[in-house]
Amino acid sequence: MRIIAFRTLREFWEKAEYSDSESSLRSWYYEAKNATYSNANELKQQYKNACTVVEGKVVFNIKGNIYRLVVSIDYEYQVIFVRFIGTQTV
Repeated sequence: MRIIAFRTLREFWEKAEYSDSESSLRSWYYEAKNATYSNANELKQQYKNACTVVEGKVVFNIKGNIYRLVVSIDYEYQVIFVRFIGTQTV
């Protein structure tokens, strides 16, 4: 999968209060980058805790559910768009 935009993830973990998210976000990034998903069911096989909110939008729990990563996925073109990364309380 192609992931747009790694920069959003990097800018998030570079903030002092979220620096503990770096290793978890990097792990998610490299796993997703090397994956191929045809649909949400295939994605759920790898990420059991991922929630499909609406068609194509998925929420990932990062670092033991401390952070939430919201993405849009275009399965046909194999692209993941990072939409939001934040804490549970946001």
